[in-house]
Amino acid sequence: VQLVESGGGLIRAGGSRRLSCVASGHIFKSYCMGWFRQIPGKEREFVAGIGRNGRLLRYSDSVKGRFTISRDDARKTVYLQMNSLKPEDTGVYYCARALSPLDRVFTASDDFGLWGQGTQVTVSS
Repeated sequence: VQLVESGGGLIRAGGSRRLSCVASGHIFKSYCMGWFRQIPGKEREFVAGIGRNGRLLRYSDSVKGRFTISRDDARKTVYLQMNSLKPEDTGVYYCARALSPLDRVFTASDDFGLWGQGTQVTVSS
């Protein structure tokens, strides 16, 4: 039972990158999925979330209009397309699966019970 992120790296400001998170060993399509990020010394923060059927979406104010979350249930994969990247987007990005199968988008990290290992995104100025 795990989530595995990929796609991180070093990107220049203004550039784009797509992160992927592949699930294995558990039910994927019945749960909200989210992306969070963490900078050393700071709390893990919500970035984007997608409901169990893909219709409900939520974004943090800092990424709204620049990032897009999507999911492919057949591939058990959730994506985070990041455009117009800024140095302040730098951090370790984690995907997570919600604890509850309710059809809503959760934003608090305590509402998620399965986490990936994270992928580093570094945006240079």
